[in-house]
Amino acid sequence: MWSRLFQIKDFVFNMGMRYVVFRVWHMLQVTTGVFKRKFPIHPPSKKFIKFDEWKMNAPKFLISSRESIELAKQPQSNLESSFQQILSNTIPFFSNQRIPLQKETQWHVNPDTGYVYDKNKHWSLIDDLSEEAGDIKFVWEKARFSYLHDVFRYDYHFEQDNSAFVFSEIEHFIDHNPINQGPQYKCSQEISLRILNWTYALYFYKNSTELTASLFDKIMNAIYWQLHHVYHNIHFSRIAVRNNHAITETLVLYLSGLLFPFMPETAKWSKKGKNWFEQEVAYQIYDDGTFLQYSINYHRVVVQLLTWAIRLNDIHGDHLVVADGSFRNFESCFRKCVYEKASLSLDFLETCMDESTGWLPNYGSNDGALFFKWTDDHYRDYKSQLSDLRSALLGEAYWQSESMHWYGLKKVTYKTFVQKEKGVYEAGGYCVVNEVVSKIKTFLHCGSYKDRPAQADNNHLDIWVDGVNYLWDNGSYKYNTSKENINHFTGTKGHNTVTINNESQMLKGSRFIWFYWIKKASLKIDMVDESHFNIMGTFEGFRQLGGIEHIRHIRKEKNKLVWIVEDVISTAKENMQQHWHINPEIKDKIEFRALNELNQEISPTLKKSKHSLLYGSYTDSDQICFETQGKKITTTITIQS
Repeated sequence: MWSRLFQIKDFVFNMGMRYVVFRVWHMLQVTTGVFKRKFPIHPPSKKFIKFDEWKMNAPKFLISSRESIELAKQPQSNLESSFQQILSNTIPFFSNQRIPLQKETQWHVNPDTGYVYDKNKHWSLIDDLSEEAGDIKFVWEKARFSYLHDVFRYDYHFEQDNSAFVFSEIEHFIDHNPINQGPQYKCSQEISLRILNWTYALYFYKNSTELTASLFDKIMNAIYWQLHHVYHNIHFSRIAVRNNHAITETLVLYLSGLLFPFMPETAKWSKKGKNWFEQEVAYQIYDDGTFLQYSINYHRVVVQLLTWAIRLNDIHGDHLVVADGSFRNFESCFRKCVYEKASLSLDFLETCMDESTGWLPNYGSNDGALFFKWTDDHYRDYKSQLSDLRSALLGEAYWQSESMHWYGLKKVTYKTFVQKEKGVYEAGGYCVVNEVVSKIKTFLHCGSYKDRPAQADNNHLDIWVDGVNYLWDNGSYKYNTSKENINHFTGTKGHNTVTINNESQMLKGSRFIWFYWIKKASLKIDMVDESHFNIMGTFEGFRQLGGIEHIRHIRKEKNKLVWIVEDVISTAKENMQQHWHINPEIKDKIEFRALNELNQEISPTLKKSKHSLLYGSYTDSDQICFETQGKKITTTITIQS
């Protein structure tokens, strides 16, 4: 009992009273029916602007129509294949698998479990974490309408017109998802993404005869009530969630005034949305350019949102970059910190990136999110998204990409990419050393948490050589899955670090909750000389075991494929386990030799592991473990070239 009370006290201390009070207030509004009045069902239909007037004087957007895009047409077979599958309602899920859906049930049935959500139930009464229903992300995925990007691209490159299909998809959603009812109104971020993708469809097919006045009115009415929902529930994402959801939703509120100025409330929503968006960017992107979700992919989500924000703010205001590359601070532009945090984000992500593939470590929560996919590149390739933001921010890029044209970016200066040799990002807890000549990347995470952690993975080590990820992070798999899978993918033993008595560095709670957040950690690189460097990560964790310090010291000779990893803990009373998760494609090229504190060799244990490259699926992988009852394990890792 006392242990449980201490955990609750720890949780309240970490999350803050503002969070706790808001969650209680939010629950009361649900249980008392306040939300049913606040978010009405069967609201009155509204009309705002005549279709012909909008068509002639549509507010400025990323593009004005498909005819305004200046991009060489390249009809590729893989794009045609993707389009044909979409046409048959086989939709890409999480940038991974394709799942065939039934037309009449596609918005309400979880294709992973077969669970049917009640489309007539008020959204506030929908359970988003149910063992019976499974992962609700499966029922949300199509309703984002991100799959339309491949339809837009197909029509452009193959000179076709599938506007009838696109508008029939949007109308089908409107007809089968009554306002504020069913699972598709449960998450305001999903609503926000839907609005953005519908808006792109309206502009892309603006000149199509399939876009009639009555259909335009129908879509605008649906957009209005969805914006209304986002605005009146915005504090849930800003207080209870506060991550990329809040950035998405506040951005859409800001854009509502730019893109839908004929809707009376959008002037107020936009003004507040801009202020909130600036606050979220300032808070969520740390001063070293890392992101509060401790997730590489969720950071890319923010990169794409920043690209939309900066482009549309720029289109509707003054240009924000002067000749010397500094940021101007016109009243119509964002606060200076938005541009600075965007620039710092690029610095961090480009330092972490493998130059040959464009991939980054599969570090942190990764749900397959890629909201705006404008290329045929692999999901893990970040080059186009980083190029888009760099182009929007500075008018320059390192890599040419089709995606820039879909943002209306035309005047871009191309520069040669020179990757930083090293970087220490203390706020996020990352250390990266790039041996550029030999194409070796050493990536270590070790940080303290002032915001909610997703995984217990301090002192996790990623190793890359010439584009191959030898020691890797196992990914996320699913957020709503078995306890065993959650413990593996989010827990310490699922990472390349150390457990004590097979326990994680923090204590796992329910859902996304961790108790005993790590509050003391340090990280540094010591460039010993021109040929050697050391990395050291130190943290205090394992409070459920009384509190134990773990120091990881990595010694490496430059351009050599040998890492000496010394793990030291502050007690000899417990059993220490050292875990190494290996890419099975190269397992015959990597060797481990471990010694205990008496310099006695430790026999390795080969275990099966699970690796999730992409959300919603996993493959079998390999794990090497070393165990000792002592304070130190020193392991030499050697890769055969």
